[in-house]
Amino acid sequence: MAHLGGMEVTDAVPLSVILPAHDEADWIERCLAAVCKSRPLEAEAEIIVVANGCSDETAARARAMDARCKAVGFALRVLELSEGGKIGALNAGDATARHDARVYLDADVEVSAGLLPALARVLATPHPRYASGTPILSAARSAVTRAYGRYWMTLPFNTEGVGGYGIFAMNGAGRARWKAWPEIISDDTFARLHFAPEERIKLPDTYHWPLVEGFGNLVRVRRRQNRGVREISTAFSHLLRHDSVNAPGAAGILRRALRKPVGFLAYAAVALTVTGSAGRDGTAWTRGR
Repeated sequence: MAHLGGMEVTDAVPLSVILPAHDEADWIERCLAAVCKSRPLEAEAEIIVVANGCSDETAARARAMDARCKAVGFALRVLELSEGGKIGALNAGDATARHDARVYLDADVEVSAGLLPALARVLATPHPRYASGTPILSAARSAVTRAYGRYWMTLPFNTEGVGGYGIFAMNGAGRARWKAWPEIISDDTFARLHFAPEERIKLPDTYHWPLVEGFGNLVRVRRRQNRGVREISTAFSHLLRHDSVNAPGAAGILRRALRKPVGFLAYAAVALTVTGSAGRDGTAWTRGR
């Protein structure tokens, strides 16, 4: 019996990695290549790439990784949906997944070699569990994105909580807490709040995740994120009892601002712009990359 993430685990569970991808031809091979560099898993694992509404070579490039995935023990399947939409892709992936434990992975994420094996072990319990790794922001081209990211990573959501943006996982007992994914914006928030703080585990194993590039894209994505949080607060208010991360408060903001003044200015400028244009938050997903 080993100890991982502060919990006792005795085995590893088979994993179904569900990877929604909409026009991700520039990213999908890197994402899958990182998965293929995982340390040997102790149980079966499959990757389900759900190419939804793609007008590029996402599906073809994913299929081209089949031999490489099989060589390291991952069964790869590529589903093609004519209609775009992440929620539809998540539901399609769930409908065909062979294993109860699920990893939901974004196509622009690169996992470290130890993350998937660690998830397979920490989810090996009959009790509901939610888990993710420790995020590292990918190198940004934009100066404002770099500054924003440096400050954003100091906020309690990142330093104290189990965020799960980019990748999150749960075992079968946890996934049984809801059926199909509802039509929501913030799927990671929806999933995370189905678990009490003591059921969520942040692993030390890392993954790289990119922020969007440039001030305008930061504003648009932040506006949409805020809209997603409001949506959950309204439609799924019962889940808020599991929200354990506190706002930093005035003193906390001041401390962070003094440590990272340029980052604070970038973060504050985005927040103020979002607040000033709150009535213009559209419904379409915006990616600065």
